[in-house]
Amino acid sequence: MKRPIIGIAANEIADAGQRLYHLPISYTPAGYVKAVQKAGGLPMLLPIGIPITAKEYVKQIDKLILAGGQNVAPDLYGEEPLVKEAALANERDQFELALIYEAFLQEKPIFAVCRGMQLANVALGGSLYQEISHLGGKKVSHMQVPISREIPTHRIQTKDGSILRGIYGEEASVNSFHFQAVKKLAPYLSATAFSEDGIIEGIESNQEKLTFLGVQWHPDFAYTHLKQEMDIFRYVVKEL
Repeated sequence: MKRPIIGIAANEIADAGQRLYHLPISYTPAGYVKAVQKAGGLPMLLPIGIPITAKEYVKQIDKLILAGGQNVAPDLYGEEPLVKEAALANERDQFELALIYEAFLQEKPIFAVCRGMQLANVALGGSLYQEISHLGGKKVSHMQVPISREIPTHRIQTKDGSILRGIYGEEASVNSFHFQAVKKLAPYLSATAFSEDGIIEGIESNQEKLTFLGVQWHPDFAYTHLKQEMDIFRYVVKEL
């Protein structure tokens, strides 16, 4: 049986440090690559490029993964930045927006993690909380550093009938590494998981021609330690 080709949108770093001779590199965290391989897929990294090339990249793949990383630029959802020193990646934003639009046009499924879920929501007309620590109400720690990345630190509840309910059950514990979160949900998307403080933790498409699954946590950090996190990669590779 042909293995599905899973495109993983890559990140960039201008200086990879002394061990790599301070080279600029294109990369993705190994967790995505290894989990896709373990699930039976063929990972293909999609380096940041000019948006016009997105169409050709998407033609080469069966499914698209949007990984975590920098904050999404607020101007993409019509806001001024509240945190001036926030890490942004404008070229990455523009290229991944093009990948998202092409994946939807070509009816290729998308699995989005953390920043990837946020960007997809913005791409379809939603918005973000720029800094969730500024929100009132019940407090849940959404940035667990220095706790080890594979350890789950807060609870989520999933929506009945959702993909996430089938993988994680009604309640589950997940890790957390984010400052931003989904604010206004885009049309064509439904929230299917929430943290105890009401933050949207999972999103799925509600339109037949859009195949989308997004999570705010990082299965790529914990797939070797928690069955549920490997199970979501298996679902993405084999069923999404």
